[in-house]
Amino acid sequence: MTSPRPRSLTALAGAGRLAGIDLARGLAVFGMFAAHLLVIERLDPAVPSTWIDLVNGRSSILFATLAGVSIALMTAAPGTSGTRPASGRSLTTARRRLAVRAGIIWAIGMLLSGLGVPVYVILQAYGILFLLALPLVRLSARTLWVMAGIVALGMPWALPLFDRVLVDAGATGGDLVLLSGWHYPFPLWIAFVFAGMAAARSDLRSVRTAVALVAAGVAAAVAAAVASVALTFPAGSYLGRVFADGAHSGGVLEAVGSGGFAIAVIGVCLLICRARVVRLVVLPLRAVGSMPLTAYVGQIVAWAVWAELSLGDVGDLSAFRALQPFWPFVGATVLFCTAWALLLGRGPLERALAAVTHLVPD
Repeated sequence: MTSPRPRSLTALAGAGRLAGIDLARGLAVFGMFAAHLLVIERLDPAVPSTWIDLVNGRSSILFATLAGVSIALMTAAPGTSGTRPASGRSLTTARRRLAVRAGIIWAIGMLLSGLGVPVYVILQAYGILFLLALPLVRLSARTLWVMAGIVALGMPWALPLFDRVLVDAGATGGDLVLLSGWHYPFPLWIAFVFAGMAAARSDLRSVRTAVALVAAGVAAAVAAAVASVALTFPAGSYLGRVFADGAHSGGVLEAVGSGGFAIAVIGVCLLICRARVVRLVVLPLRAVGSMPLTAYVGQIVAWAVWAELSLGDVGDLSAFRALQPFWPFVGATVLFCTAWALLLGRGPLERALAAVTHLVPD
C-alpha cells in the first residue's frame, strides 16, 4: 500500500509540472524585483559588480516568453507534453478561459498602476498578449519560430512611428500607454510569446529541445552583442532607435539579444532541473515560480504600503530604494511562496484566477 502523495509533491512535482519552467519563472520574478528595487550600474563585462544589469529588460522579456510557454501548455492536447494543440470543444473551452484570464490580468494591472508605485506594470501588456496569441495556438512549432523571428526583426522598424503617434496624441496617447502597458509594446513583445509557444510545442521534456534552446539562445545573444559593437548610429536617430540594444528600447538588437537570453535561460533551467538534487535545492525558487502572479502583485502592493507608511510618498523611487527593500522583499516572497506551496499547493491569486476561469462552460 502506497502512502498519499504529499502536498509539496502535488504542488511542485506533479506529473503535469515542469520544474525547469517554474525555476525560470522564479528567476524572472526576482530579476524584475532587482530591476525595480536596486540601483544598478550599466553593464561592463570586465566589472563583475555590474553584471546584475543583465536583469534590466531581460527579466520582463523572460516573463513574456514564459507567458508563451504557459499559453501553449494550457491549450495542449492531453498527454502530448505540450507538443500538440487541443482540438474541437476542448480547444474552444481553453481559448475562452484564456480570454477571461487575459481580461482579469489586465484589470489587475490597471489596479496596480493606480497605486502610484513608480514602476511600469507589465500586466496590461500581458493580458493583451494573451488575447493576441489565442487565434494562433494551433500553429506548429516551426511556424511559431518563424513568426517570432519575423516580428523581432521587423517590428522595431515601426515602433518609433507608433511612439511618435502616441506622443502627438497628448493626453489621449498617455491614456493609451497606460491601458496597453506600452512600455512593453505588444506589437513587438508578441515575438517573445511566439518564441515561448514554439519552445513548448517543441517538447520541453526533451533533452534535445533544452540543448537546442540553450545553443540557439546563446547564439542569438552573442550575435546581437557583436552587432551592437559593429553598428553605430547617431543617438536619437531613427536607425539608432531601430537597432538599439538597451533595456526597453524596442530595438532589433534588444529583441534578438534579450529574446535569445530568455530562450537560453529556459533551456538551462530545464536541463539542470532534470537532476533530482537540483530540483530539491532550488525548491524555494520553484515555489515562487509556481505562483508568479501572486509574487508580482504582492511586491507592488507591499511596496505601496511600505512606502506610504515609511515615507508618506509612494512615488519617490530614490527614497524607497534607499530603504534597501530588495532583500527583505526576496526573503518574504521566498518564505511565503515556499510555505504556501508546501502546505496549500497552488498560489492564492493563481487559485482564484483558475476558479473564475473554470466558471466558463465547456
